[in-house]
Amino acid sequence: MEFDPVAGAVTVSGDGLPRVELRRTGGEPDAHTPVGTRAGDRLTLTVDGEPAVLTVAKGRITRRSYRVDAVLGGVRHRLVPDSLTGSRLLRDGRRLGTLQCDGDGRVDADWHEDAKVLPLDVSLGYALAAAFGTGAQPMWVTAMEMGAELLN
Repeated sequence: MEFDPVAGAVTVSGDGLPRVELRRTGGEPDAHTPVGTRAGDRLTLTVDGEPAVLTVAKGRITRRSYRVDAVLGGVRHRLVPDSLTGSRLLRDGRRLGTLQCDGDGRVDADWHEDAKVLPLDVSLGYALAAAFGTGAQPMWVTAMEMGAELLN
């Protein structure tokens, strides 16, 4: 995997894996997203040169608001936080495993033993985790922090 946060690019390829490229296509990078933006109109995603549809939620208060969807050939992959550090990867709603990446481009995967993980799942999962990071605080922690800031 190649990860370049300055250029806003992630490339995943390897033996038996389809080549997945996710790129930021303009504008100034934000400091909170490893690839530099959560604006879907500033991102492109290709799999073996074919464009895929990428939908990136805004990333606000709830964990679900940090979800990222990639659709290729009618198959939907979703990466959504499920703990402070991890995000689950789903293919058409079925859980494949949990990925962890703290924004440095290194991704750890724990694939479920009963899941039939395909090479495309691996490539897309690693690319999405590297580009957007994984994990998020629960809503109640975020709400408490916001409340504490209002009191100060």
